[in-house]
Amino acid sequence: MAIFLRTGVTGCSAVDLARRLLGEFGSLRALLEADQATFSSHLGLGRAKYAQLQAVLEMARRHLAEQLRRDSALESPQAVRDFLKARLRHEPHEVFACLFLDSRHRVLTFEVLFHGSIDCASVYPRQVVKRALAHNAAALILAHNHPSGVAEPSHSDRVLTQRLKDALALVDVRVLDHFVVGDGDPQSMAELGWV
Repeated sequence: MAIFLRTGVTGCSAVDLARRLLGEFGSLRALLEADQATFSSHLGLGRAKYAQLQAVLEMARRHLAEQLRRDSALESPQAVRDFLKARLRHEPHEVFACLFLDSRHRVLTFEVLFHGSIDCASVYPRQVVKRALAHNAAALILAHNHPSGVAEPSHSDRVLTQRLKDALALVDVRVLDHFVVGDGDPQSMAELGWV
């Protein structure tokens, strides 16, 4: 953080300022997820520094996306986890997304399809099927976040996964996995035997 800040402020070195910020925000994650008003309220940190920090985060997300695009999603499950966590963990409300794949399970695109409240998102199988066909996907990986940080799939997550599998099977699109993103590593419903 001190390297990112480059300079301190009067009476406070960059290292001291970094320590102070981490202490005030409580964690690096809280600091990175702070909105502009909260971030800028700290001594010496204006709009330009906030914009730089957001640019660094976006570069990290794009790096993970490029890494995932080079590989088959199934050959690189940790890359899928890292990418989904980078894209969905910071969301303050539940969002539902799909990673659309070709017949060799290479990534075509990632798309957030539904936004919800703090503990649920309404997901419409018709829209998921429509987007899979629009991308000419042969398979997909479902993903959603739990803003609470608890990545354990719920009963309704399991029911939804089965509904989507059934709907997508009608158009020959396979559901390979459904990840639930929380604070730790995203939970794979396939690894739990539920896909």
